Amino acid sequence: MASKIQYFYTDEQITVWLQGLLSIAWADGCFAPEEKASITTLMEQDLAPAIDLESAMTISPTELAAVLGQDSHMAENFLRTAVMVAIADGTYSLPEDELLHQFCAALGQQPKALESLRLTLSDRADGVSPASCPERLLSPVQDWLDRLEVQDPRLARFLCRMIPSQCPFERDVTLFGRKIVHIPPMCKINPLYEQLVGLRFRALSYLADQCQEDVAKYC
Repeated sequence: MASKIQYFYTDEQITVWLQGLLSIAWADGCFAPEEKASITTLMEQDLAPAIDLESAMTISPTELAAVLGQDSHMAENFLRTAVMVAIADGTYSLPEDELLHQFCAALGQQPKALESLRLTLSDRADGVSPASCPERLLSPVQDWLDRLEVQDPRLARFLCRMIPSQCPFERDVTLFGRKIVHIPPMCKINPLYEQLVGLRFRALSYLADQCQEDVAKYC
């Protein structure tokens, strides 16, 4: 007999947590229609069927902190997942950074690692490519993200949906049969891609080992 799934967070906490993640995901307006459809289905069927997805995009830092701000460990883990969602599409943009820091202020959190995260901004004023940042400068945020704990099946499912199962987006752009530009895979342009892969693996392992779920649909 399969063991009963244990939920680490309350329904209110996980709903607000996911609202915060969706707010980050949609902050820069670069959320593909197929990705939005996939997340909508996941939310409606598996995670938070009572949630209004349109209102999920507008949760305020104050509303988020009212539910998640009472526990500093929970607040920090939320911020780690928010960063992972922000970089899941291969870029970290200024709108995502601004919202993330508003969440930090409301939650009373000031992770020093987030300062190094700003080195990966896709729209940096100095025009420097994120991929060119020395790894030693990014090690604080890499270590901070690697300490994220996956403790709730609903959050684990969301992360498995949000983080691509393989290094995507490599393609050639052609015009009249001639290659104009080559777009490298995300793992080549995202200096934090290994952290995404590690988190996705931990989420899959948690669902398979702790929750006895079939994770084939995420692979």
